[in-house]
Amino acid sequence: MQIGVGLAQISGVIALVAMACFWHARTTINPLDPRRASQLVTSGIFRWSRNPMYLSLLLLLVAYAIRLDSFAVWIGPIAFVAYVTRFQILPEERVLAEKFGDAYVAYKDRTRRWI
Repeated sequence: MQIGVGLAQISGVIALVAMACFWHARTTINPLDPRRASQLVTSGIFRWSRNPMYLSLLLLLVAYAIRLDSFAVWIGPIAFVAYVTRFQILPEERVLAEKFGDAYVAYKDRTRRWI
């Protein structure tokens, strides 16, 4: 149980730090339209993960799975990773590569998608 609570807290911290990085860069936080991004954020928590906000959501789902203590609930985090990668992250990456070109490709090469 304690691990789940800790993961939920870490999840919240990661989300807040990522949002602060976007705010500091004065760019959009909205994942539904990556074309609105005005800056490529590669500093702060984005040095370690290209997708800290999705990582935060994954950690929250893992914390919830631990809390429920059932094998079946682990389908949620696994399905989340598969879904968000296919339908959100990959399309975002295409848009960001078009928008920021070589800078994004270099960032992508040196920074992991999740952690």
